[in-house]
Amino acid sequence: MGTLLSQHRVWFAVAVLAAVAGPWMLSNEFYLKIIFSAGVYYLAAAGLNVLVGWSGQKSLGHAGLFAVGAYTAALLTAQAGWNPWLALIAAAVVSAVFGVVIALPSLRVKGPSLAMVTIGFGIVVEKVVTEWQVFGGQAGIYGVLPPTVGGKMLGIREWAWLVLAIALVTHLLLRTLLRGKFGRALQAVQAAEVAAESVGVNVYRMKVLAFVISAVTCGVAGALVAQQNQYINSDFISFNLSIFLLLIVLFGGPSVMGPALGAVVLTLMDAFLARWPGLQHFSYGALLLFALYAMPQGLAGALRALGNRLWPGLHRPDNLPVAEGEWQPRYPAARDANDVMLREHHVLLRATGVHKAYGGVVPTNDVNLELRAGHVHALIGPNGAGKTTLLNILSGIVAPDRGRIEFAGADITRCGASEVCQRGMGRTFQNLKLFPHMSVLDNVLVGLHPHLAVGFWPSLVGWRSARAEERDAREQAVRLLRFVGLTERAHDLAGSLPYGLQRRLELTRALATQPRLLLLDEPAAGLNPQETEALTALIRRIATSGITVLLIEHHMDLVMAVSDHVVVLDHGVKIAEGTPTEVQRNPLVIKAYLGVDEDDDDTALPALAGAPAC
Repeated sequence: MGTLLSQHRVWFAVAVLAAVAGPWMLSNEFYLKIIFSAGVYYLAAAGLNVLVGWSGQKSLGHAGLFAVGAYTAALLTAQAGWNPWLALIAAAVVSAVFGVVIALPSLRVKGPSLAMVTIGFGIVVEKVVTEWQVFGGQAGIYGVLPPTVGGKMLGIREWAWLVLAIALVTHLLLRTLLRGKFGRALQAVQAAEVAAESVGVNVYRMKVLAFVISAVTCGVAGALVAQQNQYINSDFISFNLSIFLLLIVLFGGPSVMGPALGAVVLTLMDAFLARWPGLQHFSYGALLLFALYAMPQGLAGALRALGNRLWPGLHRPDNLPVAEGEWQPRYPAARDANDVMLREHHVLLRATGVHKAYGGVVPTNDVNLELRAGHVHALIGPNGAGKTTLLNILSGIVAPDRGRIEFAGADITRCGASEVCQRGMGRTFQNLKLFPHMSVLDNVLVGLHPHLAVGFWPSLVGWRSARAEERDAREQAVRLLRFVGLTERAHDLAGSLPYGLQRRLELTRALATQPRLLLLDEPAAGLNPQETEALTALIRRIATSGITVLLIEHHMDLVMAVSDHVVVLDHGVKIAEGTPTEVQRNPLVIKAYLGVDEDDDDTALPALAGAPAC
């Protein structure tokens, strides 16, 4: 982290110098007001960037949260007589509460529907403050008290310094937070929610957290505007404000620096075009279309790419940490007599009467299953047999209609995917679900998420405990990458890897969750013979390390090479189980795959290796 950290310190020092010198050198109040406005817009957009740019949630109602902060400060100072500094803090707290209020119902929907819910919130807030006399109606609230220093009211230059100071602190806090486990978790939620849940990320909590962060910064921005103007009315919180804030985020780009660049450029443009309102709105629309088409990563991404072309190595990734020793699973080998849990519960997972129906389709029909600790179990069957559905039920992605699932002695039947992962069950997917725009290293670090114990506040301020945990996590991730042979690709984007390495990375991410039981859903799908052979060796190494494996696979050579126990499904029903040799000759299995008569003793399972149904 040293190289990038040093670069950031240099740029931050330059920003602090500019923030101090800029207002001091300017005497024109119009220019100072532009600086104040840019700082306010940055504050509002910085949190919105966490919501939109990092977690991928759509919001068009942040003018409502801006109003919550503004009217909180106005009511507490103009009518309740609060100290303006305390009112500013209260505005942040009240805005956070409203962030939760809007998040809870909004997150039951996704995509355009979520945007519509947030629009509704903004419209309701605007109507309430316009028509309710407690908020001053259309006239608004006058006599809002501004903060004072030494009993002296702030001038426009001091206001510029104040908002820039708050903006710089906000930047530092958000950068610290987003470079750690919370930032990775938010990006994972944006990329693939199901995959994020499968590695122990509580997707719902992450979304609520993103809403709260965006609400706090937006509320503080609103409070500053109300206090600086010493009045507030509904003209400040129109729907256009929500659009403008979203434009700042999209134009600036989904990086930590994006909102700052977007706020500066668009505030200057807004001031320049203010005398031509028609041209102003047209320019916003044209700029948004241009940004989405020509700069998908925003202005920050475009400048970063230009910098890398002009000065190769400018944003060179940090060197990997030195990680001594080999990667070791969290749980000891299943046959270790010292492992009390495994000795007392030799059956690691027991599923009884598991049933799932989708209308008339029954992919899992009263299935009973026992997985022995330390064994490699294979789940096979023709296409459409219900194998993936059963894996989804076991891992908490799909809830069964009835039945019971016990894992390591605990009932997990109604547990969600993130909780199941935290209890020691990791998985891969039939269709790859990587986080493609994150590096290989960050994908593995997301897998470590359920084992990182430091909470939100230490991560926000960068306490020593958070830094130490992050350092240890990176070392553990490097050991795991070395274990699977991906160390040289650590800084590559996951989506840029060849398909075979993407498959291996997904398995590595599942191993990072430190599973007691590893579920592999067709890990060899799409691999060539050499890659399949390498995968076979890797699964053997995983099993030798003590991790129990449940494998869905159509490559029968791989199944026979690694499995201790095979379970066969057909149309959602378990039709056979046993050792590979026993299943290989089972007439029900042969009939399910090839449709031959049960009394044909000359047919055996090896013929399935070339069966079209597989």
